[in-house]
Amino acid sequence: MTHILADIPRIDLGFTPTPLEPLDRLSESLGGPRIWIKRDDCTGLATGGNKTRKLEFLMADAMAHRADTVITFGAVQSNHARQTAAACAKLGLECHLILTRRVAWKHPEYETSGNVLFDRLLGAHLHFLETAEAESASAKLIDDLARKGRRCYSIPTGGSNAIGALGYARCAAEILDQSQSREFRPDRIVHATSSGGTQAGLIAGLAAADSDCAVIGVNVYDTNHDRIERRIGRLLADLLLRLQLTADVPGKVRIVHDFIGEDYGIPTQQTLQAIATLAATEGILVDPVYSGKGLVGLLELIRQNELAACDNVVFVHTGGVASLPVYASAFAPDGRYE
Repeated sequence: MTHILADIPRIDLGFTPTPLEPLDRLSESLGGPRIWIKRDDCTGLATGGNKTRKLEFLMADAMAHRADTVITFGAVQSNHARQTAAACAKLGLECHLILTRRVAWKHPEYETSGNVLFDRLLGAHLHFLETAEAESASAKLIDDLARKGRRCYSIPTGGSNAIGALGYARCAAEILDQSQSREFRPDRIVHATSSGGTQAGLIAGLAAADSDCAVIGVNVYDTNHDRIERRIGRLLADLLLRLQLTADVPGKVRIVHDFIGEDYGIPTQQTLQAIATLAATEGILVDPVYSGKGLVGLLELIRQNELAACDNVVFVHTGGVASLPVYASAFAPDGRYE
């Protein structure tokens, strides 16, 4: 696998390989397969997360294009935006974040605390917009910066294009290497899926290694199920073409849609219970937007015997705990959900 990526420019930004740890207390409580957690909340870049792996390839491409300014997009509490701001600070690039009020979550510090506080500390220029304004305002910003002589590089939401997804093709190889050294074979990889780069990258990386491990994405982003499936299918096809790999794209993309709840960014009671369960049994925190809902999907698939044929399941922790303070009101005062 590594030889496929060897000639593609990449900048070291993260702490990799990230740990792959067994969750034996949680596994025992569920009575299902042995659960392992891939700690991509430990990648670095201002509290880490899955976007760091994507940014290693995206920032290398930006530097190859001699960019001095990076523009990217996300919701107000975007983890991707925060990691992009950190990468830009590390590389000495100007960073502009287009932050849309996409999430209907009310908190007095929603636009000042959590990821937004980190964005400001990292020196990014923040542009808060309503969702309907984002496209035209973004185009104007890019045009204005270009007129001032800035060399702009634009990164899509979540860093999810064929370049960014290379980070998770590389992660798939990492998981296989680590599992081999721990003397087990992963039967499934489960994670929260939204903009699609993580899922497409994992599928492509496993295909490159001829692994029969399947990837299950838990939809945390789009209530339009067909739209998210089409988006990830297109992204996977682009990535496989870039890597000169062949795979049955429709047959490889599996997404479960039962755990998104009301909408993106709105935690469900199941989410809060799962966060509390993992914290109490394993001492690991997940967020209520991404990994928390992904964890619900994993737990319910086990409880419903959907993974009964599996011996080992890997859950990818994609990060996001920086946003927890602005969701404090969602949790019970004593933190217990029984």
